[in-house]
Amino acid sequence: MPPYRTYIYIDGFNFYYRVVKGTPYKWLDLNSLFTNLLGTKNNILKIKYFTAIVSGRIDPDQPIRQKTYIRALEKHIPELEVYYGHFLSHIVDAPLAGKMPLKFVKIIKAEEKGSDVNLAVHLLNDAWLNKFDCAIIVSNDSDLVEALRIVKNDLKKVVGLLTPVDNPSMELKKYSTFIKQIRKGVLSVSQLPDPIPGTNIYKPKTW
Repeated sequence: MPPYRTYIYIDGFNFYYRVVKGTPYKWLDLNSLFTNLLGTKNNILKIKYFTAIVSGRIDPDQPIRQKTYIRALEKHIPELEVYYGHFLSHIVDAPLAGKMPLKFVKIIKAEEKGSDVNLAVHLLNDAWLNKFDCAIIVSNDSDLVEALRIVKNDLKKVVGLLTPVDNPSMELKKYSTFIKQIRKGVLSVSQLPDPIPGTNIYKPKTW
């Protein structure tokens, strides 16, 4: 049996906060990572990365590091496409923990918008166009469950769920053909070259 034509869909913020934040593995080669995880049964045709540029309100260098990493991915991985949502920030009242009676303070709440919707739309459109045999979902966002259900049950595609957590979303598991866990060991052997060959793109020093 030939390898599955495989498309990979990554929720960038879900991936960052659950997989690489706080690790020395942020300079991650996504194509190498998924090749190591999936093996020869999957022919990776496309990697779709859904994200938004961070504001830099707290750390002014954060968007610079993020943009550097995205440029590195685009230069090094021809199969990769990046799709952008956006950040919204607003001031809200939030209760202080442990204070009785409750005391409220004003905080800045930042929310990333669009990535989950963009991911679901691309997943469904690519499935209907028969661009893949196997879709790999890199997220633990249960908002994607209806898209997975349609792709697996109605369109009869293979759906793989790659997750960094021990107990992934039960809703997503229900419509996954298989599940693989992303562990630290595979991250360490799936790093980008530094610098990216043929460029002056270097890994950020604080990474």
